[in-house]
Amino acid sequence: MTRHWTLDDIAWQDFDPTKVDPEILRAVKAAAMVEFNAPDYVTYLCNVFSDRPDIKETIHKWGAEEVQHGQALARWAELADPDFNFDEAFKRFRDGYSIPVDAIQSVRGSRGGELIARCVVESGTSSYYAAIKDATDEPVLKQIAANIAADEFRHYKLFYDGFNALDEAKPSILARIRVALGRISEADDDELACAYYAANTPADGSVPYERVRFAKAYEKRALGLYRRQHVERLISMVGKAAGLRPQGRPMRAVIALAWRYWRFRNWRLARAAV
Repeated sequence: MTRHWTLDDIAWQDFDPTKVDPEILRAVKAAAMVEFNAPDYVTYLCNVFSDRPDIKETIHKWGAEEVQHGQALARWAELADPDFNFDEAFKRFRDGYSIPVDAIQSVRGSRGGELIARCVVESGTSSYYAAIKDATDEPVLKQIAANIAADEFRHYKLFYDGFNALDEAKPSILARIRVALGRISEADDDELACAYYAANTPADGSVPYERVRFAKAYEKRALGLYRRQHVERLISMVGKAAGLRPQGRPMRAVIALAWRYWRFRNWRLARAAV
């Protein structure tokens, strides 16, 4: 196995403040918090798979790498905006958002469904950081995003392989599609909205939190980074996790429709004052 990258491998000395895009910076600040919040998900997932030490080992490695992603993004954000204090912003985020870590059963209805939901998340993050890498001209962020995108793709494979290795009844293709669609629909939930709010509004609380407003604000910055190849990658990975053939005719039709909707949604958000 090759050595996993560390923060010391990032060429921080190449940081170029003149190439920082303020809109990408806003999105990166929020993403840093979501990534750094992985320990709660580790606790929850280990509870769900309490009798599977093999899967728990994978979860712990995944969680450690997610935390490192948050650290790298946070360090870059503090370079790009010297007034940004990640620790203070993360505390605001944690004060406003948390997941129930004491659950012992998957909220997806089954452990197979839980792994499919994790595949959907890794599909989204892998394509998202690939989009950031292609959108930014700032060399340090480009390197960080490339590293994270590769990690998230590998994480997808880990959870996908874990699903296939489950020695218990697996969800049907229809149930897998239902889980995938359900997880996608959570993209505008409190986690991303609260992360964006904590990262990009005054710490004195003078701007009140509104979930819909700040979910749209984050989505506006994130969706605008994607190009067709990123959407194709995302939909293909989700489709594979749901049990569909990524190169089949139905999936090609889904990708085409998704890209049309993506462009329309991005157009709507670009006109919104968020």
